Amino acid sequence: MSTATPRSNNMRKQADWMTPSDDRVLELIREYGNLTPSAIADKGDISRQHASQRCSELAEYGLLTRVHRGLYGITDHGIAYLDEELDASTLDPVDES
Repeated sequence: MSTATPRSNNMRKQADWMTPSDDRVLELIREYGNLTPSAIADKGDISRQHASQRCSELAEYGLLTRVHRGLYGITDHGIAYLDEELDASTLDPVDES
């Protein structure tokens, strides 16, 4: 008989601006590397338009970075969030200029 305590699937600390699909977007980019919103849509059961909006928002808060026009990569903050080491509600928009 196992004495392991079941772990909750959602211990990540989301910010008010985040949507339920944001975790999936971040997970896909961490798993596959840099992706476009179209590739995220193909792999992740969300529309390309929604993936594009979420990537833009996640980049605005520093969880993703724009590698090239239309191509996104995960940041150290994005990885820390997925690993439950970062509370996304503490993030402020970053200046990418």
